[in-house]
Amino acid sequence: MTRAVLPPLAPRPPLAPRPPLAPCPSPRLASMPLVLGVLLAASPAIAAEAAPVPGGAISTLPLGTYTCEMPGDASGPAGKPVPDHEFRVVNASSYKVGSVRGSYLFVGDRVTMTGGKLKGLALHRVSEGFLRELRPDGTDGEMRCVRTGRR
Repeated sequence: MTRAVLPPLAPRPPLAPRPPLAPCPSPRLASMPLVLGVLLAASPAIAAEAAPVPGGAISTLPLGTYTCEMPGDASGPAGKPVPDHEFRVVNASSYKVGSVRGSYLFVGDRVTMTGGKLKGLALHRVSEGFLRELRPDGTDGEMRCVRTGRR
Protein backbone atom coordinates (compact mmCIF):
# COMPACT_ATOMS: atom_id res chain seq x y z
CA MET A 1 0.00 0.00 0.00
CA THR A 2 1.42 3.36 -0.96
CA ARG A 3 0.84 6.49 1.02
CA ALA A 4 0.03 9.76 -0.61
CA VAL A 5 2.47 12.52 0.25
CA LEU A 6 0.80 15.88 0.71
CA PRO A 7 2.61 19.16 0.10
CA PRO A 8 3.28 21.31 3.20
CA LEU A 9 0.65 23.89 4.10
CA ALA A 10 1.32 27.46 3.09
CA PRO A 11 1.58 29.94 6.00
CA ARG A 12 -1.56 31.99 6.67
CA PRO A 13 -1.48 35.74 6.22
CA PRO A 14 -1.87 37.72 9.49
CA LEU A 15 -5.40 38.77 10.44
CA ALA A 16 -6.38 42.36 9.85
CA PRO A 17 -6.99 44.38 13.05
CA ARG A 18 -10.64 44.76 14.02
CA PRO A 19 -12.22 48.20 13.99
CA PRO A 20 -13.09 49.59 17.44
CA LEU A 21 -16.63 48.98 18.68
CA ALA A 22 -19.11 51.76 18.18
CA PRO A 23 -20.49 53.36 21.35
CA CYS A 24 -23.74 51.85 22.57
CA PRO A 25 -26.73 53.96 21.50
CA SER A 26 -28.74 53.21 24.65
CA PRO A 27 -27.54 54.00 28.20
CA ARG A 28 -29.61 51.05 29.48
CA LEU A 29 -27.79 48.60 27.20
CA ALA A 30 -24.44 50.18 27.98
CA SER A 31 -24.83 49.40 31.71
CA MET A 32 -26.04 45.83 31.10
CA PRO A 33 -22.60 44.16 31.51
CA LEU A 34 -22.18 45.95 34.85
CA VAL A 35 -25.65 44.85 36.04
CA LEU A 36 -25.03 41.24 35.00
CA GLY A 37 -21.66 41.24 36.73
CA VAL A 38 -23.17 42.52 39.98
CA LEU A 39 -25.99 39.95 39.83
CA LEU A 40 -23.61 37.07 39.19
CA ALA A 41 -21.30 38.16 41.98
CA ALA A 42 -24.19 38.53 44.43
CA SER A 43 -26.07 35.33 43.52
CA PRO A 44 -24.22 33.04 46.02
CA ALA A 45 -24.91 35.51 48.82
CA ILE A 46 -28.56 35.77 47.84
CA ALA A 47 -28.90 31.98 47.71
CA ALA A 48 -27.22 31.61 51.11
CA GLU A 49 -29.68 34.07 52.67
CA ALA A 50 -32.78 32.45 51.14
CA ALA A 51 -35.30 31.21 53.66
CA PRO A 52 -35.42 27.42 54.16
CA VAL A 53 -38.41 25.39 53.07
CA PRO A 54 -41.18 25.66 55.70
CA GLY A 55 -41.17 22.49 57.78
CA GLY A 56 -37.61 21.47 56.89
CA ALA A 57 -35.68 19.99 54.01
CA ILE A 58 -37.40 17.89 51.35
CA SER A 59 -36.13 14.33 51.25
CA THR A 60 -37.05 10.75 50.24
CA LEU A 61 -37.43 7.52 52.18
CA PRO A 62 -35.02 4.62 51.65
CA LEU A 63 -36.32 2.11 49.10
CA GLY A 64 -37.91 -1.00 50.54
CA THR A 65 -40.94 -2.52 52.20
CA TYR A 66 -42.45 -0.91 55.28
CA THR A 67 -44.53 -3.23 57.48
CA CYS A 68 -47.01 -1.50 59.75
CA GLU A 69 -48.33 -2.81 63.06
CA MET A 70 -50.20 -1.81 66.18
CA PRO A 71 -48.58 -2.52 69.54
CA GLY A 72 -49.35 -5.90 71.10
CA ASP A 73 -49.66 -6.72 74.76
CA ALA A 74 -47.71 -8.80 77.26
CA SER A 75 -49.88 -11.88 76.70
CA GLY A 76 -49.35 -12.11 72.94
CA PRO A 77 -47.15 -11.01 70.08
CA ALA A 78 -45.21 -7.73 70.35
CA GLY A 79 -47.14 -6.26 67.42
CA LYS A 80 -50.39 -6.81 65.54
CA PRO A 81 -49.85 -6.47 61.77
CA VAL A 82 -51.91 -3.91 59.84
CA PRO A 83 -51.62 -5.38 56.31
CA ASP A 84 -53.77 -2.61 54.73
CA HIS A 85 -51.01 -0.10 55.55
CA GLU A 86 -48.00 -2.12 54.36
CA PHE A 87 -46.30 -0.25 51.52
CA ARG A 88 -43.18 -0.42 49.40
CA VAL A 89 -41.14 2.67 48.47
CA VAL A 90 -40.23 2.05 44.81
CA ASN A 91 -38.38 5.23 43.77
CA ALA A 92 -37.84 8.87 44.69
CA SER A 93 -41.24 9.80 46.13
CA SER A 94 -43.42 6.92 44.95
CA TYR A 95 -44.77 3.94 46.86
CA LYS A 96 -46.93 0.93 46.08
CA VAL A 97 -49.64 -0.86 48.01
CA GLY A 98 -50.16 -4.08 46.08
CA SER A 99 -50.10 -2.99 42.45
CA VAL A 100 -51.43 0.53 43.06
CA ARG A 101 -48.83 3.27 42.92
CA GLY A 102 -49.03 6.36 45.09
CA SER A 103 -46.89 9.35 45.97
CA TYR A 104 -45.63 10.86 49.20
CA LEU A 105 -44.01 14.07 50.39
CA PHE A 106 -41.22 13.87 52.98
CA VAL A 107 -40.46 17.27 54.56
CA GLY A 108 -38.41 17.60 57.74
CA ASP A 109 -39.42 14.56 59.80
CA ARG A 110 -42.96 14.29 58.42
CA VAL A 111 -44.08 11.93 55.63
CA THR A 112 -47.48 12.60 54.05
CA MET A 113 -49.04 10.20 51.56
CA THR A 114 -50.34 12.52 48.83
CA GLY A 115 -51.76 9.97 46.38
CA GLY A 116 -52.70 6.31 46.10
CA LYS A 117 -54.39 3.96 48.57
CA LEU A 118 -52.82 5.60 51.63
CA LYS A 119 -53.60 9.19 50.59
CA GLY A 120 -53.93 11.40 53.67
CA LEU A 121 -51.87 9.16 55.97
CA ALA A 122 -49.32 11.23 57.91
CA LEU A 123 -46.26 9.63 59.47
CA HIS A 124 -43.50 10.91 61.76
CA ARG A 125 -40.00 9.65 60.90
CA VAL A 126 -38.55 8.71 64.26
CA SER A 127 -35.34 7.24 62.81
CA GLU A 128 -34.06 5.67 59.59
CA GLY A 129 -36.52 2.92 58.70
CA PHE A 130 -38.91 3.66 61.60
CA LEU A 131 -42.10 5.69 61.12
CA ARG A 132 -44.98 6.35 63.49
CA GLU A 133 -48.51 7.38 62.49
CA LEU A 134 -49.35 11.01 63.28
CA ARG A 135 -52.67 11.88 64.90
CA PRO A 136 -54.58 14.91 63.59
CA ASP A 137 -53.24 16.98 66.52
CA GLY A 138 -49.64 16.24 65.39
CA THR A 139 -48.71 13.83 68.18
CA ASP A 140 -47.45 10.30 67.56
CA GLY A 141 -50.14 7.64 67.26
CA GLU A 142 -49.92 3.95 68.09
CA MET A 143 -49.35 2.47 64.64
CA ARG A 144 -45.70 2.09 63.69
CA CYS A 145 -44.19 1.22 60.31
CA VAL A 146 -40.76 -0.41 60.14
CA ARG A 147 -38.64 -0.96 57.05
CA THR A 148 -38.41 -4.74 56.80
CA GLY A 149 -36.95 -5.24 53.34
CA ARG A 150 -34.79 -3.42 50.85
CA ARG A 151 -36.92 -4.30 47.82
